[in-house]
Amino acid sequence: MSFKNNNILAVIPARGGSKGVLRKNLRHIQGKSLIAHAADCVNQLGWIDALVLSSDDDEICAHAQDSNIDVPFIRPEELSTDDAKSIDVWKHAWLYCEDHYKKKFDISVLLEPTSPMRTPEDITNAITLLIEKKSFSVASVSKTPGHYTPHKTLQLSETGFIDPYLEGGIKHSIRQQIPTYYHRNGICYATTRESLIDKHNLMEQQCIPLVIERPVVNIDEEIDLKLAEVLLNELSIKQ
Repeated sequence: MSFKNNNILAVIPARGGSKGVLRKNLRHIQGKSLIAHAADCVNQLGWIDALVLSSDDDEICAHAQDSNIDVPFIRPEELSTDDAKSIDVWKHAWLYCEDHYKKKFDISVLLEPTSPMRTPEDITNAITLLIEKKSFSVASVSKTPGHYTPHKTLQLSETGFIDPYLEGGIKHSIRQQIPTYYHRNGICYATTRESLIDKHNLMEQQCIPLVIERPVVNIDEEIDLKLAEVLLNELSIKQ
């Protein structure tokens, strides 16, 4: 298997210590776990050379194996803390897998289980962009709703009064005049070996956006599980 002569590694990061939604990665939407959603999406692609889990949790690891995900390692404790960086987790998985599978991976995709609305086409589009644009990395993004942009954002002063986040923000917050902003949605990150392994670069240099136009949900709170269920049912996004 390969994609345009590139060996592809897919990594699903899923530590056990989620705080906002307990045991988040094992929670169910449409009758299957967030981990299973990610796995089913990848397994529809015939050119992924390896699909692996990075986790410190025994229950999550066992569930991943039942979902046709390889679990060649247990994530080290120092990479399982609240302040562990995604780039370090990804790099550890990449290097470990190259040793485990005895092959070098040219490209890897990071697929967070907390974005269950991805499609196989999203992954394909991310890698295609990466190769065709000859960039270091690709990150999926969504357009930020106007009321969440910096122009609409407020903060509280030390005396408890409302202040605009941007200087003069309240005066310049007419919706039609607000620039277009984007935010990461967790659907897919793709990067080259040169960027992540050699340069320790993820999104800092030459990162191409994969703009997702449809509504998507990133699971951070309990209500997000319900919202994702509704959207998946209405949009009939099958994985």
